[in-house]
Amino acid sequence: MSRYHRRTVLLGAAASLATPLVAQSDPWAGIADRVQSMDQCHGLVIRQSGAEVISQVFRGPPLGRAVPVKSVSKTIVAALTGAALDRGELPSVQAKLGAVAPRLIPSGADPRVAEITVENLVTMQTGLERTSGGNYGAWVNSRNWVADALGRPFVAEPGGPMLYSTGSFHVLGAVLSEVSGQSLLDLARARLGQPLGIEIPAWTRDPQGFYLGGNEMALTLEGMARFGEMYRMGGQYDGAQVLSADWVAQSLEPRTRSQYSGLSYGYGWFLGQAGGVDYALARGYGGQVICTVPALEMTLALTSDPTLPARSGGHFGDIMQLIEGDVIPLARSRMG
Repeated sequence: MSRYHRRTVLLGAAASLATPLVAQSDPWAGIADRVQSMDQCHGLVIRQSGAEVISQVFRGPPLGRAVPVKSVSKTIVAALTGAALDRGELPSVQAKLGAVAPRLIPSGADPRVAEITVENLVTMQTGLERTSGGNYGAWVNSRNWVADALGRPFVAEPGGPMLYSTGSFHVLGAVLSEVSGQSLLDLARARLGQPLGIEIPAWTRDPQGFYLGGNEMALTLEGMARFGEMYRMGGQYDGAQVLSADWVAQSLEPRTRSQYSGLSYGYGWFLGQAGGVDYALARGYGGQVICTVPALEMTLALTSDPTLPARSGGHFGDIMQLIEGDVIPLARSRMG
């Protein structure tokens, strides 16, 4: 068992105030130098073949402190969807909202709302008007976030184009609570936190008490890396099967495509390719990233200033250049 598998990680607590140093003789030191020059970046962890090759904070909170991961939360809710399917709480991804959680559908909703599937929610293909972007503020100031998201007009048919919307994942999180009888926080702690050896702090709840699905969670870099490693290893971590291998494989299959980044999208993961190598990416506002590259046995976790935007033509573009142009080629070379 490796050192980082044995180490207890605290999310939401300053578990370690020390910043590990990258060995100067290690070729990964050049990657660390590159990230240090990116002013918005805070910290970086990279593991390859189970070994920690970089674990360093360049600015911002110390390594062991939980930090906002923004929309990386969506990928975590997607994982909890797989856990519910594994336990039979959801019959399939084709299960319809009207069948599994009719209580969530507001009165007077378009009849098509009841036909929205779990898959439509986890791929953000509900067809409903988005709650993200310019609509986000009004949505989180509404009296009922689930009803507001489901009461919006259809701008496409369910199963149509990907419409990036935190509301879709918030509804999904509420569905998971309905079918399990547990809060999203309790599900996250029991089904991800315990097997991964991490603690997950409470986060924002809506007026009805549902924890926000798709935003506002906080993780340490170590916690982010462990989550990515679990997906890299087909749902396993430290000898335990956290998620079924089938769910992980399905999650990393392209289902739709982002009109913003051009990346494909599976079940909670953006999907891309660099130099013929497939990778999966969890992405949050400001430049919070988990990237896993199964073929190269590599996982990357990166945090950035959560208050600043990270657009494809700016900081996020720099992160993608780092991953595709620097990290993946080096990881490939280290595989021999």
